Amino acid sequence: MYKAPIADIAFALEQVAGLGPAMDRGLLGELTPDLLHAVLEEAGRFAGERVAPLAMTGDREGTSVRDGVVVTPAGWRALYADWIGGGWNALTGPESHGGQGLPTALSAAVFEMWNSASMGFAIGPTLTVGAVEALEAHGSDELKSRYLAKLVSGEWMGTMNLTEPQAGSDLAALKARAERAPDGTYRIFGTKIYITYGEHDFTDNIVHLVLARLPDAPAGVKGISLFLVPKFLPEADGSPGRRNDVFCSAVEHKLGIHGSPTCTMIYGDGFVTGEEAGAVGWLVGEENRGLACMFTMMNNARLLVGIQGVGVAEAACQQALAYARERRQGRATRLVAAGGAPGQMSPIVDHPDVARMLLTMKALTGAARAICYACGHATDMVRALAADPDEASAWKERANLLTPVAKAFATDIGVEVASLGIQVHGGMGYVEETGAARLLRDARIAPIYEGTNGIQAIDLVQRKIGQSGGAAVAAYLAELAETVDAVAARNEPDFGATGAALAASLGDLRAATDFLRGCVAEGDADTALAGATAYLRLFGLVAGGAYLAKGALVEPLQPERVALARFMAENLLAETAGLARRVTTSAGSLAAARALLEGDAR
Repeated sequence: MYKAPIADIAFALEQVAGLGPAMDRGLLGELTPDLLHAVLEEAGRFAGERVAPLAMTGDREGTSVRDGVVVTPAGWRALYADWIGGGWNALTGPESHGGQGLPTALSAAVFEMWNSASMGFAIGPTLTVGAVEALEAHGSDELKSRYLAKLVSGEWMGTMNLTEPQAGSDLAALKARAERAPDGTYRIFGTKIYITYGEHDFTDNIVHLVLARLPDAPAGVKGISLFLVPKFLPEADGSPGRRNDVFCSAVEHKLGIHGSPTCTMIYGDGFVTGEEAGAVGWLVGEENRGLACMFTMMNNARLLVGIQGVGVAEAACQQALAYARERRQGRATRLVAAGGAPGQMSPIVDHPDVARMLLTMKALTGAARAICYACGHATDMVRALAADPDEASAWKERANLLTPVAKAFATDIGVEVASLGIQVHGGMGYVEETGAARLLRDARIAPIYEGTNGIQAIDLVQRKIGQSGGAAVAAYLAELAETVDAVAARNEPDFGATGAALAASLGDLRAATDFLRGCVAEGDADTALAGATAYLRLFGLVAGGAYLAKGALVEPLQPERVALARFMAENLLAETAGLARRVTTSAGSLAAARALLEGDAR
């Protein structure tokens, strides 16, 4: 059963991501180390005792829909009520509307725990948090007063409605339409697919944020507006009133996250009789500026999807290690060398290749965790330093830079680590009894939704490394270099070749960054994009390796952190040279082989 790694999480927040110094400076409001640890301890208890025991129930039962009514797995509705009763939905919400105003990085940490316990449960509240952020930033005072408090508390849940049957990642192809009504509201028509928690039985109202086009809107993404469309239209006292013309017509049968209803939503199809056609909605922000509003929500969601990868990876690590300590098979070389009794079998954790897999899982999980927490901390610093525009701008660019890495690298790691977890289990991992397969099935969606990882790589290469003429990425690499230099300066035998390996990998990242920035500057998009995914992986490995080393340098030195940083540097960072070579040389072979993908070519 999952047990939250409170010590590792707190250490990564305070010592690696930067919350410790920020709290010392008084930049995080009323957050203190004592409060931080208290929140983590209570979140860990709730995740382990309440959420995790229902994960298998959610996976086995899934969700069902009949006549537009979705039923969630047994026990999940009561679990959600207990979850919001504990104030967890309000953790980062604005204090003016009942929230606790705590940092995004802390929210990322507790969402890691929810996702380790049950990714299918945690994805619903993830979207509500994003809806709060979008509404707070762009909603009118009237919308805020009517909806924010209930969304912050979790009494009502929020959704994000982008995708349509003909428009996946290409938002320019959206066809959902909005028509102006005489009373200042809008009528929404269209179909949205893959809407997470689009319909459920957790709350008595659901607040949908929907992208749609007005009749006179410009073509493409510049003609998209954002609308708030509630399931029930609130009465004057705030209670749910008459049913709006928005319904769930189906839930998807998916590879994983079975407990999460993934819905097809129909807007304005006339399900509500005796009322004016169309789902009633209210504009969020300005007409034709909806994409900018939605991205406020999406940036938050992308970080928390990255955290899904970390959460699943942590759960896979724990489960695989527990199994490897119990499962006995063969005689490990160390047992033979120690003169063990003939016929005595070893726990498989003693076999070098199993140990290699487990340490790879642990190192990659720690690296992804640090990157995500650092991204959340950068977001917090933008708000904390708003009075200093230059410093706030630098932190904003840091958050922009790390968001695609946090989302893509961490979710790739979630899949990789969960797959290794099955391998550690052997045949038992491939059957559903152990739960190892569920973790891989759940993890596989995270590299796809909230912007595929290929899109994240494109964003990183074409936009994020070019911020401020390259100054933002240069400053980040210089910060990583400080850690590399500090490791080298220690000259500690226990660090082995950590310093040299980190320095070489950082050199690979610098060279690849310079190459790609040159391609973008010269307009050579094909070459830049051919290496984009390899570059994002390279970036994540180097950043994650440096963060593990940064943690290993904290006094007093902790042998287990030093050993993990060394393992990462001497084993996993060997990959960076090949990745850098792919970034700089893969475009030619890709172009030459494209004919294999055309027509009947063989």
